[in-house]
Amino acid sequence: MENKINIIALIAGISTLLLIAISVFVPWWRFTVGNPAIAQVNFSPVNFNLALFGSPITIPLIFAMNLACILTLASGGIVLLIYSIRPNKPYSQRLLGFGYKKPLIAVMLFVIELIALTILAGTVSGIAFPLMGSGTLQIPQQMIPGGGVSVIVNVIAAFEWPFYFAILVAGFCVATRLYHRKIPLTATEPSITKATITN
Repeated sequence: MENKINIIALIAGISTLLLIAISVFVPWWRFTVGNPAIAQVNFSPVNFNLALFGSPITIPLIFAMNLACILTLASGGIVLLIYSIRPNKPYSQRLLGFGYKKPLIAVMLFVIELIALTILAGTVSGIAFPLMGSGTLQIPQQMIPGGGVSVIVNVIAAFEWPFYFAILVAGFCVATRLYHRKIPLTATEPSITKATITN
């Protein structure tokens, strides 16, 4: 019985675990207000950092969600690695179905959450926050303690390279799912032939 390794799944599993490690330290999206920074947001599915005047602000609910995402992605990557060395087993389809979706869902949810976050923040504050690029924001007078005049600050919003790496990882996972259709033909055909001859 030949045990054929699915190289694409192996790459997808390793890159998924690598994506987790990278995303803990490097955000997928960064938003900076002012130069030097008055406020900064670093956002990825596994880590969310909000700093105001250099002081980090921790939100327990978001921390719990980040931890859940880490565990979900890690389980998906490990399952893909197991599948990659056992792609022709009866349980392989279930392993693949569980593992390949995790990075894809993470990327999709991240984009949805980011868009929703900027829209919500803009609705509450009355300020249009950019998703990408640099520009200026005019902070209304009512948002400044003591009133007076409105303040204009420079802002920079950018997707960092781990976001594009995450898209690549999701692509590997989808390719793994598509390639799986070819594996049963080459893996099960010898055993069927042998069973036929025996009977």
